[in-house]
Amino acid sequence: MKVYNTDKIRNVVLLGHGGAGKTSLLEAMAYLSGITTRLGNVADGNTLSDYDKEEQNRKFSISTSVAPVIRGDIKINVLDAPGYFDFVGEAEEAAAAADAAIIVINGKSGVEVGTQKAWDLCEKYQLPRIFYISNMDVENASAVKVVDALTALYGSKIAPLYLPIRENEKYVGYVDVVSQKAFKYVDKEKKKECDEPADMKDDVAARRDSMLETVAETSEEFMDKYFGGEPFTDDEVFSALKQNVCQCDMCPVTIGSSTNLQGINILLDDVVRYFPSPAERTISGTDTKADKPYEANYNPKGVKSAFIWKTIVDPFIGKYSMVKVASGVLKPEDMLYDTESQDEFRAGKLYVFCGNKPQEVPELCAGDIGAIAKLDAATGDTISTKAAPVLFPKFDVSTPYTYKRYAAKNKGDLDKVAQALAKIAQEDLTMKTVNDSGNHQTLLYGMGDQHLDIIISKLQSKYKVEAELSKPAVAFRETIRKNSDVDSKYKKQSGGHGQYGHVKMKFEPSGDLNTPYVFEQIVVGGAVPKNFFPAVEKGIADSVGAGPMAGYPVVGVKAILYDGSYHPVDSSEQAFKTAANMAFKKGFMEAGPVLLEPIVSLHVTVPDKFTGDVMGDLNKRRGRVLGMNPDHKGNTIIDADVPQSELYGYSTTLRSMTGGSGDFAYEFARYEQAPAEVQEKEIAARAKELES
Repeated sequence: MKVYNTDKIRNVVLLGHGGAGKTSLLEAMAYLSGITTRLGNVADGNTLSDYDKEEQNRKFSISTSVAPVIRGDIKINVLDAPGYFDFVGEAEEAAAAADAAIIVINGKSGVEVGTQKAWDLCEKYQLPRIFYISNMDVENASAVKVVDALTALYGSKIAPLYLPIRENEKYVGYVDVVSQKAFKYVDKEKKKECDEPADMKDDVAARRDSMLETVAETSEEFMDKYFGGEPFTDDEVFSALKQNVCQCDMCPVTIGSSTNLQGINILLDDVVRYFPSPAERTISGTDTKADKPYEANYNPKGVKSAFIWKTIVDPFIGKYSMVKVASGVLKPEDMLYDTESQDEFRAGKLYVFCGNKPQEVPELCAGDIGAIAKLDAATGDTISTKAAPVLFPKFDVSTPYTYKRYAAKNKGDLDKVAQALAKIAQEDLTMKTVNDSGNHQTLLYGMGDQHLDIIISKLQSKYKVEAELSKPAVAFRETIRKNSDVDSKYKKQSGGHGQYGHVKMKFEPSGDLNTPYVFEQIVVGGAVPKNFFPAVEKGIADSVGAGPMAGYPVVGVKAILYDGSYHPVDSSEQAFKTAANMAFKKGFMEAGPVLLEPIVSLHVTVPDKFTGDVMGDLNKRRGRVLGMNPDHKGNTIIDADVPQSELYGYSTTLRSMTGGSGDFAYEFARYEQAPAEVQEKEIAARAKELES
């Protein structure tokens, strides 16, 4: 593929609610630019970007894909990001690599939760954005309603550039607000100029006046022209609009039908006209050698530097690190340096991706997006040179809070499952595995139940191993609430030397639930020789791993050895260890044993109108609401303490209650005594589990 200089590049991410039409939009762009020779569609599973089997089977995007769309002498790197909330990590990675965004809205569904989340993501990265209203050919699609809804949310920033012409409830053309010219489609994307409909003139004029006011505010010269009644040229309007778009002060709205290829060429022209090239964006890092800031700013004459924004690991096409060049020019066979791991390596060949097909390129200029194969590096790492090492800050990715227990269906595949999950984790930063040794289980974390299900499907389809998910055990703990005093003697005679160990011990709460046990000895008179004290403590240490109540780890117990006896021949360390173990089991059960359950601090952010529903649900989950605070964006942040066992399935419930607009996070707070009914149920279930 041809090399494009920094000023001839646009990096654009497609964002929006799941099912809004992002993949169809990219398909139309690719077809019109000649990348593909046929127009694929999501239903048939033959689109350029949804190439993964899971995507084709499920009919929606799971991973971000890239395609270079050529428009004249400009290369538009289009990043098609998933819209479903379980795959938000992919959208966050893509936004970190992009310089601008197209937020796609289904003209029939209107502004949805995913639309607002896309806006928030653009705000986070200060991405200039254009709204594209898709599916205008569908009955009941309404651009006016969408524009009104956007204006209600975001105010005067919303600027429709085109208004639809409808005849007999069908989308037949549009009016260009800037030029006030009208066009009708004659055959899909082909169009001809026509008269502006009389019933639209007032609306078009009003929206144009509003736009020109914004144009006038960009300079004193324009302000003088505006108040002097002097008309602006088209170039002046375009220049002023670009300035406002690049500063995120204006968000144009365009319309079209991706399946009919209508409005796509206009959108591509607007991307070239209004969106910034990387040369007009900034990026800064740290020169680690000089320990000072480094302003990369996509300067092609700067030192070589780039960051990995995504990793692709595929058993068929191999591993590729997707990079965005922050300064300098990367060339094949360059000696590069991973500033994170401090490893030096030779780059090898450079590629750009078109869907799942890597295409070799002779170099990657600053601001361009490409790929390097077989790098031993992670997403978020910075690549530079050893002579001039640079480090860019890592971008944020959402934390996964939904988890389930997983296990290999065939015990012999345990290592294969672990290796496959490690490869998936390289691609997916919102997935992690945790070994919960206390409950003898391995946990798989993700953004939601659907995310976890798809990971398990990938294990089978890509890596040919099977695993199954189940409800995880909660990390209960055991402790005591009272004191006890026990006498424990271990005596065994089996010919020759026997075994003899005798301890008298007291057990009481230590007051420290972060420590399993505290051991003290106050033996006097040598009733138990000092050389057996470590064996007694070892017996206690071995006992607290699985408590006598339900086999959960023990915390907060103080064990005091105060007396005992020994035999000069038969006593041994093993005998005293066994005697201590027997003493612990007896003393623990006599000291008011209780189960402790983990309590988490939960933070739920929901639109104000859902606060009551969420509060009611938290009460059902034995939650204690500690406070409610507005975030001054129309949301309420609810802080509550909730038993961790009650959060199973919470992600699905919260999305259902709030239409996907609610978010939550939590962290472990402390252990508290579980209610009697919870203890009884858990002890019975645990006994059955341990028995099996």
